[in-house]
Amino acid sequence: MSMAKKIKMLLVEKEINLSQLAEMIGTTQPNLSNKIRRDNFSEKELIEIAEVLNVKYEANFVLEDGRTI
Repeated sequence: MSMAKKIKMLLVEKEINLSQLAEMIGTTQPNLSNKIRRDNFSEKELIEIAEVLNVKYEANFVLEDGRTI
């Protein structure tokens, strides 16, 4: 699942819209819309989104045998 789709799901869960999230992270709605359309987020941006939405962000690599790094 793409990160953009996960963010959209979070917005529904938290009952906020894209404009509200953009304001919360200090960007514009068009800029955030473009990032979602391209699914182009830095890890720093994802951490910031998680913080303002009061959720935990975790990133890891999962090897073929299920181990994570």
